[in-house]
Amino acid sequence: MDRTVHQTDLAGLELVSRGKVRDIYDLDEHLLIVTTDRLSAFDVILPTPIPGKGEVLTRLSAHWFGRTADIVPNHLVSTDPADYPAPARRYADLLAGRSMLVRKARPLPVECIVRGYLSGSACKEYQRDGAVCGIALADGLRESEKFPEPLFTPSTKAEIGDHDENIPFERMEQLVGSDLAARVRELSLAVYQRGLEEAARKGILIADTKMEFGLVDGEVVLIDELLTPDSSRFWRADAYRVGVPQESLDKQYIRDYLSGLDWDKKAPGPDLPPEVAVETSRRYREILQILVDG
Repeated sequence: MDRTVHQTDLAGLELVSRGKVRDIYDLDEHLLIVTTDRLSAFDVILPTPIPGKGEVLTRLSAHWFGRTADIVPNHLVSTDPADYPAPARRYADLLAGRSMLVRKARPLPVECIVRGYLSGSACKEYQRDGAVCGIALADGLRESEKFPEPLFTPSTKAEIGDHDENIPFERMEQLVGSDLAARVRELSLAVYQRGLEEAARKGILIADTKMEFGLVDGEVVLIDELLTPDSSRFWRADAYRVGVPQESLDKQYIRDYLSGLDWDKKAPGPDLPPEVAVETSRRYREILQILVDG
């Protein structure tokens, strides 16, 4: 995990998308997803890459895709460049550890967020409105408090530079149809519960997570990433205290740092000091070690 990759340009392969973190190439029957070390926060891509980040996200996603395949299929075919089509194998050294060969899917136009604890933007919204994403909650909940039952709170998928927008479930039904919306909600909650239980055995609380689904030949599949420090909040169970923010092993560390700067949260993002990039990398690697290698 020593080489830092901010962007890929793989000659001879068709680049179809360059997202906030991932570069995606078309390999005819499949897609090649290359997870770079780019970091986005507040929907802005920061100029400073995080060493090893792409490999952490890839290994964690592959781990969780495997651990949840009995609940819902996913798009992953292989993470081994030796299995990739010949044009991609030329880049095996670069792709090793940070890429996935995946089935092509038609992504659903929503992001599926499951919240188990009151934190982040949900906490601010609750303190203002007594509700989270339109779901009315009991009075008196404190920051970081566990909900009686996890909440499913979908959002729109914004273009780069724009902000995702929380939407009520009824709006999701309008976007994808009521039957598919109900199925995806059921699957999202089941995947989160599986992650919650497995992480708890290793001393980690998953406060919330974001996942994406697509359709392959009419079948619902998990796509993109799963239960990573880019898409989830990970807290140490032995340090957990209700009523205060928690120290996290995820992107929240960067959000907190940036919130202390005189920055309007619009592009271009600020450069990160070396020590902040190193600490972010350390936290990402630590959650990987705990959840996968521990």
